[in-house]
Amino acid sequence: MHPKVKSSLHPRNKHNERYNFKLLLGKSPELARFVILNDFEDESIDFFNPDAVKALNKALLKQYYGINDWSIPKNYLCPPIPGRADYIHHIADLLYAASSKESIRIPKYADKITCLDIGVGANCIYPILGNREYGWSFIGSDIDPIALKNANEIIKSNPVLHGKIELRLQKNEKNIFQGIIKRNEFIDLTICNPPFHTSATEAANASLKKLNNLTQKKYTKPNLNFGGQSNELWYEGGEEKFVQKMIEESRDFTLSVFWFSTLISKQANLDKAYVSLRMAGAREVKAIQMEQGNKISRILAWTFLDSEAQRAWIESRWS
Repeated sequence: MHPKVKSSLHPRNKHNERYNFKLLLGKSPELARFVILNDFEDESIDFFNPDAVKALNKALLKQYYGINDWSIPKNYLCPPIPGRADYIHHIADLLYAASSKESIRIPKYADKITCLDIGVGANCIYPILGNREYGWSFIGSDIDPIALKNANEIIKSNPVLHGKIELRLQKNEKNIFQGIIKRNEFIDLTICNPPFHTSATEAANASLKKLNNLTQKKYTKPNLNFGGQSNELWYEGGEEKFVQKMIEESRDFTLSVFWFSTLISKQANLDKAYVSLRMAGAREVKAIQMEQGNKISRILAWTFLDSEAQRAWIESRWS
């Protein structure tokens, strides 16, 4: 028997319970052709089928977030929504803890929050979740014009997102914040799901290893069921170098951003990031552990604002 509640997810995550396919099919009947019975006689889908994963995402977004039209181009990253929602909820706790102990409730100033998503992707998932859950406004940046075009189509086709998400093209793929954050612009929070791998070959091999472990079969060709373009999956130097570059650039925006944050997949990379943050002069650093099934990841957050500057930010921006 499976537990009804996925206890490792954040308490406010709408996906703490097992997927209710009867509920999902009520609004998304097109999902029906992908629903199967697993080995435990529970309704599920084949998570190695990219079309099934995309159909499930569309149903979840429609049922729980009021997004009626969502799609991504072929071979672009199709994210697991429960895990993406966990990042949003955990980082909301951190952001709201600065001004209130009532982190479970959405503060009255929520619509004044501006969040920058580095690498928004074609799926636009973090801005969707952050806006629909907390009312935040978003800036989404990406180096891929095709991804931004698709994200813009999602925004245009869903009236609830109109005026809530602005997309910006990063013209220099070597930069992260430079060229995106404008002069005299203030950002309350930055988020990022960085590319984990060091090369396309490493990304393919990692996918193949995961596939073999999960299915207990011997595959020789990777099946990237969640898709992903090169810039979504790998970066020269991998996650370690990407985060290091992000920390270095964040020093140029010490007074423009309240909290910087990023996901970190490996503990070793977290330890190296701590060293970089000490050298950069970060005033406060937080690491938040997230668990999704057997997967453990971390949110690393940092700010250059001391306690007095944080109070001034809250009073001037949120009051």
